[in-house]
Amino acid sequence: MQASESKEFYLSEFRHFENNGAKKNPTWLRELRTSAIESFQKLGFPTTHDEDWKYTSVDRITSVAFAHGNGNVGGVSADVISDLACAGTDCNRLVFVNGGYSPELSFTSALPDSVRVENLAAVLKSKDEFLARYLGRYARTREQPFVALNTAFIEDGALVFVRKDGIAAEPIHLIYVSTANGKPIASQPRNLLILEDGSEARIVENYIGLGPGTYLTNAVTELIAGENSKIEHYRLQREGVSGSHVGTLDAQLKRNCNFTAHAITLGGGLVRNDVHVVLDGEGSDCVLNGLYLMDGKQHVDNSTEIEHVKPRATSFELYKGILSGSARGVFNGKIRVHKDAQRTNARQVNKNLLLSADAMVNTKPQLEIYADDVKCSHGSTIGQLDRDALFYLRSRGIGQEDAQSLLSYAFASDVINRIKIDYLRARLDEYLLNKFRRTSGARIP
Repeated sequence: MQASESKEFYLSEFRHFENNGAKKNPTWLRELRTSAIESFQKLGFPTTHDEDWKYTSVDRITSVAFAHGNGNVGGVSADVISDLACAGTDCNRLVFVNGGYSPELSFTSALPDSVRVENLAAVLKSKDEFLARYLGRYARTREQPFVALNTAFIEDGALVFVRKDGIAAEPIHLIYVSTANGKPIASQPRNLLILEDGSEARIVENYIGLGPGTYLTNAVTELIAGENSKIEHYRLQREGVSGSHVGTLDAQLKRNCNFTAHAITLGGGLVRNDVHVVLDGEGSDCVLNGLYLMDGKQHVDNSTEIEHVKPRATSFELYKGILSGSARGVFNGKIRVHKDAQRTNARQVNKNLLLSADAMVNTKPQLEIYADDVKCSHGSTIGQLDRDALFYLRSRGIGQEDAQSLLSYAFASDVINRIKIDYLRARLDEYLLNKFRRTSGARIP
């Protein structure tokens, strides 16, 4: 299909979706969906003529007529999920397979009363008006076509609500599995994460691909963090090489909120990660850490935007990538400081390591400043492994490939070591060790 045909396909799918029960939903939800599909109709799919998508073609998505995910578990086991999601079998979790909630694979009974974790479809079915105050109010539906598409087809996903001064001591895992082994399918999970004033939580989103089939995951997360709240958000993406993944995080931070986000991309044929954080409270703090490892013909595009709206807020961003084979990487990061955001302190760093002659990265860090009392910096690097470091290791009897793997592991570990969940950090560190051992047989201690 051409992009125009794909657009018409989804418009037709929406009409079918509406005629098969969606009209029974609350008025506010129907209006939200209708507004979203109108935005998608106006925007259409992005092309390389759009500045934000200049280096990323979505032909791989628009050329396929993806069927709606059917929620079929299809033999997915808790052990497989635990291994790929880097999570224990006894962790707090909601599990979704092919777009549908899987209660038999989920576990939430260990959560305190101050923490509410439910699948979105169940909450929508109960017609809880609580959702109307938050759902769809922060994601940029009118600007982002994939967000508009996701919003039009809101059906299932996760609700995490931490009440005032509540603390979720243990991490909460939201696990999405795709197992397309027949016709191509699309799942469009929607996450709504709400932390009231003074609350704390650690939330891990996992996206996993099983089997050789072609599929699309188009995920949107809205995060609203109240005053003096503290949240750690992790996004671990291990899609299959035949999978396409578009993920969006829109976060709204209030006064003195402390927010840390980690985006770890380890798979997928075509991957686009959009992160948009608004520091809408004085004294709020934001840290974005990212790592992407791509090889073969994989393509990853990281687009981040941090908006400083109120004074005395701070942000720090570190994204690192390792690419080999014919992989392609894109980093497009923007820091926007609004007029009233005086005393802003912001720093952005993007570093890329190319391990082959055919690997390529396009990086574009940006500052957009409208205040006059700020401290902002940005920078990016693209290069190969340090020759002096390679020479040092080889002079001590380490082979060329082993030395390359050791240095690559150290480069990636800088981001992994910033993860504060001990078992998640250990599992990802083990993944890196095994990956670089397979690459060259290196004996990494």
